[in-house]
Amino acid sequence: MKHDQISADRRTLLRLGLALGATTAVHMIAADPAGTPARPGGEPPPAPAAGPPASAQAGPGDYRLRPMTASTPSRFRPAPPPIRTRPFEELPELGDDAMVLSFDDGPDPRYTPDILAVLRRYDVRAMFFLCGEMAADNRDLLREMADDGHVVGNHSWSHPLIPKLSRAGIRKELGSTSEVIEKTLGAPPLWYRAPYGAWNRNSFEIGASMGMEPMAWTVDTLDWTEPGTDTIVRRVKKGAAPGVVVLSHDAGGNRSQSVAALRRYLPALIERGYRPTVPRRV
Repeated sequence: MKHDQISADRRTLLRLGLALGATTAVHMIAADPAGTPARPGGEPPPAPAAGPPASAQAGPGDYRLRPMTASTPSRFRPAPPPIRTRPFEELPELGDDAMVLSFDDGPDPRYTPDILAVLRRYDVRAMFFLCGEMAADNRDLLREMADDGHVVGNHSWSHPLIPKLSRAGIRKELGSTSEVIEKTLGAPPLWYRAPYGAWNRNSFEIGASMGMEPMAWTVDTLDWTEPGTDTIVRRVKKGAAPGVVVLSHDAGGNRSQSVAALRRYLPALIERGYRPTVPRRV
């Protein structure tokens, strides 16, 4: 997101997210084998919200899945997913030692490069859920994410509250962002995350029609509140468990604490035997 303000309706949005129910089992997710770092010695209630909404209007027109252009190398496209009734919140199918790190609202040239550098240092892959208005202005960072093997997902264009939008509005928010990602990387995103964790049936139907699976989270660092680096680190360590999805942010405000915390908790997780990785559609 481009704006750093905190919404006055945050608590209402959190309650909306928490009212959505529990996650479902997934049978079509696999861990990315390239996402295994070196070891030392040889659908819910979605969690609390993911940052304040931005005010920019969606740019590109309605998005429709279409064949690759002749100038773009062909990439594998899984079959369209079913229409979910709740998002994936954790991914135990990835293995007893796997965790997923995810970052919302970027890319932001102030913080995303540092996060990418930390992940690269430990040879770890993560998921980045992008706001289209940010992605359109920072395409080099999208390419860097893809080159490093990270999963690039859709987080809407301007971070609105999805249940307040019409079907046409949802399609424009998701479609415009998918269009930017596909034009930049040569393939559309296969995952999306609703701003604030606020989903509805329209969003599940439209997301699936665009080939995307919905991803929520298990552990919310609440780093958007800037609680202090120590607190962010403590929340990640306390929530660490097989298959959990950790939510942090690389944009939408001052994310220096998020960067500093990642530098500390990532090696600690690896030391404890966890394997931060990413899901792949198979």
